[in-house]
Amino acid sequence: MCPLPRGRTVKFYLGTHETAWLKRFQVPLFVSHRRLRRHKRLPVAVGGWALDSGGYSELDLYGRWRTTEPEYIEAVARYSEEIGNLAWAAPMDWMCEPSILAKTGLTIREHQERTVSNYLRLRGHGPFIPVLQGWTLGDYERCVELYETAGVDLTDQALVGVGSVCRRQSTVEIGLIMRTLAVPGIRLHGFGVKTKGLARYGTVLTSADSMAWSSAARRDPPLPGCTHQSCQNCSRYAMQWRHGLLAKSESRQLELAL
Repeated sequence: MCPLPRGRTVKFYLGTHETAWLKRFQVPLFVSHRRLRRHKRLPVAVGGWALDSGGYSELDLYGRWRTTEPEYIEAVARYSEEIGNLAWAAPMDWMCEPSILAKTGLTIREHQERTVSNYLRLRGHGPFIPVLQGWTLGDYERCVELYETAGVDLTDQALVGVGSVCRRQSTVEIGLIMRTLAVPGIRLHGFGVKTKGLARYGTVLTSADSMAWSSAARRDPPLPGCTHQSCQNCSRYAMQWRHGLLAKSESRQLELAL
């Protein structure tokens, strides 16, 4: 196996619920379909951004996808045309957290098969990326095999998401999973990667997103000069957090493309 690089530039997407930020900020943003679909008039993006399908919320709330594939394809086409600058979109994948499996009543294997099948139907209809789902390292390796069986060489893809990791993304186990998946040359996107996650395995990622700033803002008092009760949706707080993340990454020989 070829050694992995000691460092690389990671494209970092700042997660936000505030869709208006798309027309205000040039930093890469990560925005959910569940937020954008409410708008009759969409913002025009001044910078690049990526789309979260909102799959965790969909499965957590309903135990299934209520959004249909034609509806999602149509929505992504609209976002591409009206908002512009859409780098990529997550598919309608099926997360494998135990709490989600309990909601759907399905197995990890069934979630993986549905994830792969959905990608196969969506590709060609927009900038969708494949996503790997699982829980253990063996699960993720079997998901890679499902794509291979379907004729999808993940090393040829510009980006491959790794799901079901954000609530345990700073653990040693996820670090091993990410490093193992990256060895063949798969360009990985880490969903919901926090500062500790970047420290553990940031050098094997091609891109990452995070809304950790919002969780931190709920715990912290408002910034001086802010009049709201909490900075959990505050762009000023988010940008300060982002600059802090850049400083920490530089100290770890990891360059973030912010």
